[in-house]
Amino acid sequence: MLPTSESFHNTLIKSVMNFKVVLQEAEEGGYIVSCPALIGCHTQGDSMEEALENIKEAIAGCLESLAEKRT
Repeated sequence: MLPTSESFHNTLIKSVMNFKVVLQEAEEGGYIVSCPALIGCHTQGDSMEEALENIKEAIAGCLESLAEKRT
């Protein structure tokens, strides 16, 4: 059964990309995390969870910046 026009317009389409990240304990405490696929994309956090949330934001920012440079 094909979707109706109405149900199609109410469907959320989401794109998901996966990047490998490197998570390291910082000497001064906390964690440093980077995304090797995106040069200069790195951040930190007081906990592993915080560092991983922060790298998601950093990756999004790097991708946005790269997209702006292409236009």
